[in-house]
Amino acid sequence: MQLALDLARRGEGRTRPNPAVGAVVARSGRILGKGFHPLAGEPHAEIFALREAGEACRGSDLYVTLEPCSHQGRTGPCTEAVIAAGVSRVFVGCSDPNPLVAGRGIERLRQPGIAVTTGLLEVPCRRLIAPFAKYIRSGLPYVILKTAMTLDGKTATATGDSKWITSEASRAYVHQCRNRFDGVMVGVGTVIADNPQLTVRGIADGRNPVRIIVDSTLRLPLSSRIFDEVQDAPLIIATTAQGARQKVELLRERGVEVVELPQEGDQVDLPALLTHLGHRGLQSVLLEGGAKLNGEMLRHKLVDRMMVFVAPRIVGGADAKGVFDGCGVAQMEQSVKLIDLRTSRFDDDFLIEGEVELCLPD
Repeated sequence: MQLALDLARRGEGRTRPNPAVGAVVARSGRILGKGFHPLAGEPHAEIFALREAGEACRGSDLYVTLEPCSHQGRTGPCTEAVIAAGVSRVFVGCSDPNPLVAGRGIERLRQPGIAVTTGLLEVPCRRLIAPFAKYIRSGLPYVILKTAMTLDGKTATATGDSKWITSEASRAYVHQCRNRFDGVMVGVGTVIADNPQLTVRGIADGRNPVRIIVDSTLRLPLSSRIFDEVQDAPLIIATTAQGARQKVELLRERGVEVVELPQEGDQVDLPALLTHLGHRGLQSVLLEGGAKLNGEMLRHKLVDRMMVFVAPRIVGGADAKGVFDGCGVAQMEQSVKLIDLRTSRFDDDFLIEGEVELCLPD
């Protein structure tokens, strides 16, 4: 199953609207076939694994990260292919949250006598399909807030200098993350301060996410590097009626998608923005700040997971910047809690990841 998970990750960010799935056919510890779902419209992971195993499938075991589908979509039902191949046992990582499946695939496999075991490495399997699960249930994209801070919780010095808090290895990993996400989102203040491109670099066959800038009054300078790769990396600017019409036209002439959304106070209505991104089919968004946007997204309970890089540095100073703006909570018991925690290390930096408990689906 771990091999199936590793295979599934090769399709992350490329299978929309389908989830990333991996499959392995084995017998007595020997791998007979393996596969993953590469793109929507292409065969599912199970089909690739069954094809590679061929006649050796009969009497074998199938390990698959997600319950096999039992309905006709752009491809045929995988359950029928598994049954026809003569597989004896199927080990499933997690059930499918899609109402069209939701246990029916497991039930169909058991009808001809196939032994089905569920819940093998269930937590990482569910984590893998979290964007698909949220989207299929709510129509909203899954949001991961990524930030980097020093040991004393600072994201920049009092002068605004933030390059670089983390190591080159950490920054390279962020590009891998962007490569797996449908969108990357920042506030206009971050663009003005850092002048980023928000593209994927240093990855063979890398794919740029849709870039989303939240800019309520269209303050974005036309000289920003964000415009350099509009042809290869789509750019959405989310604004309000406060944005000057003349600038809207200038941006659209550059190939930018300008989306006028309702206001909450004098800011973009963030729930409306997430709904718009969901309507565009985006299942996952990497939120890269800054502090004002981070705070508002958290306040609206729109953050599902956090990735916090912690670098062994001390900045100090009361005026140095932190991860979140806003008033925060009044009592510690009201604080947002992260669960399903994982840690990893990149050079001297530590990455802490966890799900935001208040935002987890029911």
